[in-house]
Amino acid sequence: MPFFPLNRFAKTDQKGDEASPETPQGLGTFAGVYTPSVLTILGVIMYLRFGWVLGNVGLFNTLLIVTLSTSITFLTALSIAAIATDQTVRAGGAYYMISRSLGIETGGAVGIPLFFAQAFSVALYTLGFAESLVQAFPNLNQTLVALITTAIIGLLALRSLDIAMKAQYIIMGAIILSLASLVFGKPLAGVDINPLGAPVALPIAEAADFWAVFAVFFPAVTGIMAGVNLSGDLKDPKRSIPKGTLAAVGTGYLVYMLLPILLAFRADFPSLVQDPLVMRRISLWGNAIFLGVWGATLSSAIGSILGAPRVLQALARDGVLPRSLRWLGQGSGPSDTPKWGTLLTLALALTLVLLGDINLIAPILSMFFLTTYMVLNVAAAIEGFVRSPSFRPTFKVHWIFSLAGAVGCIAVMFLINGFATIVAAVVSLAIYLWLERQEIESTWGDVRQGMWMTLVRMGLFNLARVPDVKNWRPHILVLSGVPSRRWHLVEFASALSHNRGLVTIASVLPSGARDTHQQVTMEAMIQDYLERRGTQALVRLVQGQDFFEGAERLVEAYGLGTLVPNTIVLGATGESESQDRYCQMIANFHQVQRNVVILRYQTPQPRSLRLRSRIDVWWGGLKNNGGLMLIVADLLRTSREWRNAVVWLKLVVPNQAAAEAARMNIKAVLKRLRVDAVAEVLISDGQPFDKILQLSSKTADLVVLGMATPHENYSQYYTKLQERTAGLPTTLFVLASEDLDFIEVLDND
Repeated sequence: MPFFPLNRFAKTDQKGDEASPETPQGLGTFAGVYTPSVLTILGVIMYLRFGWVLGNVGLFNTLLIVTLSTSITFLTALSIAAIATDQTVRAGGAYYMISRSLGIETGGAVGIPLFFAQAFSVALYTLGFAESLVQAFPNLNQTLVALITTAIIGLLALRSLDIAMKAQYIIMGAIILSLASLVFGKPLAGVDINPLGAPVALPIAEAADFWAVFAVFFPAVTGIMAGVNLSGDLKDPKRSIPKGTLAAVGTGYLVYMLLPILLAFRADFPSLVQDPLVMRRISLWGNAIFLGVWGATLSSAIGSILGAPRVLQALARDGVLPRSLRWLGQGSGPSDTPKWGTLLTLALALTLVLLGDINLIAPILSMFFLTTYMVLNVAAAIEGFVRSPSFRPTFKVHWIFSLAGAVGCIAVMFLINGFATIVAAVVSLAIYLWLERQEIESTWGDVRQGMWMTLVRMGLFNLARVPDVKNWRPHILVLSGVPSRRWHLVEFASALSHNRGLVTIASVLPSGARDTHQQVTMEAMIQDYLERRGTQALVRLVQGQDFFEGAERLVEAYGLGTLVPNTIVLGATGESESQDRYCQMIANFHQVQRNVVILRYQTPQPRSLRLRSRIDVWWGGLKNNGGLMLIVADLLRTSREWRNAVVWLKLVVPNQAAAEAARMNIKAVLKRLRVDAVAEVLISDGQPFDKILQLSSKTADLVVLGMATPHENYSQYYTKLQERTAGLPTTLFVLASEDLDFIEVLDND
């Protein structure tokens, strides 16, 4: 009997798309959504593989496969209905809905492959139509028939959407005629028919288990995007998409549940497995099945030639395509027909027809369609879970159903073809990353902000009130003033955070210097400056009578719940008249348990913070500042900026006897704490510490010293500290203030 390879059609091809805003003359629910969707669902798999499915797994399992498959499609249809009734759906179909929900990058990552999948599908289906026609009329040339068919379908789409849609009524008539001929047919003669018996026993090489059969059948229930993709041509998308899509799913389910019962009572299992066109033998008029097969392929081809250009048009109008291709967004006529996009789609389809065989890419095309379903489910699930005030669909669906639909789509993708699934995922991810680098600005909001807000809220309420030592990391408040003037502070904080902790760049403005609007504008400008320099940080500006009063007020009030800056980064003051107030501010920071890190940036300096190859840590043991100093040095050493640096842990002892014990002790500590540092024990032999410090660290790139706990004469202490380190390279002063044993951060024992 005539047969052509079904893998040409084993895909979830969709049709149609959108092209223009709603118009009173647009398509209605039946013509614009229900008809194209039903014609895509009732496709070639129904005609050529339903018997094979039934013969392999039996009647009960076939009905189970139909139910499982349709439930995934039904859940996706619910998600589509929810999104469609929440927003105005214009040209672009699935791409439009996804980009307005999950952002333009996600929309483009789905939309670009979706365009190519639909364009290639035109060739896929016209080749299938030509091959089946040649089976009935052997004298015809298959490639020539496919070329002529593709050209006619393309011209039909260019000529008028209305004519193309009317052509689908003729195709629907052919499918109805074939089904009626099957219903009024007769059982096979001379065979033993046992509808409730066991399926046929095949050789191991030919046998297919339940999930293999499921994978073959599943594309038969897809096609619900056909109506969605014509959303720009619908009179009332919010009304038509939910009603038409769900009605099409229901119709498909009803037909697919009745058809296996009919086949089981008309043919034996061996015939169902071995003869792909067994329906011809049990139909009242056998050739009507050919009409159904031809109608199924042509309807899918028409849907694809209508859908692909409309996706392309929306992509171009949103700026997703390169600037040189923006002309593809042009439309013509009152219906905004994408003629340039249609011509490009037609050219691609004709090229593929000339190649003759695209079976290799057919499974990957299926994955792109299923990816679209999956992402739509994800979009609806996130919108429903986040419950933003702006998300108010008139067709309400609980987010758990959309999530179940997404999981089902992923499972089916791997069941059908795991390799094709991975290829489709890699392509979509590559497009997403490319679009993200383009930094395309959209004029609409999307659900991502609401999703992050929900996650932040959950995180804040789950953060322990008492800091978890094992998960401690510095959350840094940088009192930098204008970042461009003290960029070394921002750079240091970024290296210390590893883009894991929170960094806030803060500045104090004189009271009354700016009104609220100007202050917000300045924050936005600083944020933009940081982003252009590749630094991830928050920005906060406050007003105060002076810098110290504003900084203290900011440190006291800034934060959210238990998430507050635990480390303050300052520049060293060089003004003696403000030093008392500066030291008082440090004491206040210490009192509210904020670690203080003061960076005295030495300029000009030929080495420091340029080569970044050596960090000297002057250590006094694990107590007080010792643990935090080790953490700071290790974080710097493992950052991108300091990745070649060696940490030297320096300890001064009075004599040789003490030196031996100190070396053994410090090496044991470094091994236990797993800190990569070189221990250096220095013997004073009566020399003052200041002289040892100057001689030993004059060639370092960064010197780390601990600070004393603030006390009554702290300003005098700070003056001596400045004098002690004068002439040294860039120096970091560390004051541990948190009620935390920093050694436990390093020690897992």
